[in-house]
Amino acid sequence: MKHLIGLTILPLAVIILTFTAVLPSGCAGTKQRAGTPPGPADGIYEGSATGYRGIIRVQVRMEAGAITEIIIIDSREDQNVGGAAMEELAEYITMYNTTSIDAVSGATESSKGFLLAVENAILSP
Repeated sequence: MKHLIGLTILPLAVIILTFTAVLPSGCAGTKQRAGTPPGPADGIYEGSATGYRGIIRVQVRMEAGAITEIIIIDSREDQNVGGAAMEELAEYITMYNTTSIDAVSGATESSKGFLLAVENAILSP
């Protein structure tokens, strides 16, 4: 089941964000299943993935099993579209403590790259 959580209209993109009610196993903030490894320990982790215009590098701060901060270290994404989408996604990831968020319309590849970079950081420990 998906829930609408935000709508923002930018000059070049309409941002529609949804998240799934059931979080994937192993994602920070989910309940542990038998045999599932625990989430990352408190700390700062780095991850990267490919976006629309190249590599996106992020830094993710974990505290008490929750994502508390995401910093974009390096990105070549357009600031008005891809950059705005990544900032919006970072807010929702920290708010809901999940990367199970749909891509931002008009910035799909940037969104997917950013979400994957955050997931890679979380999985890096």
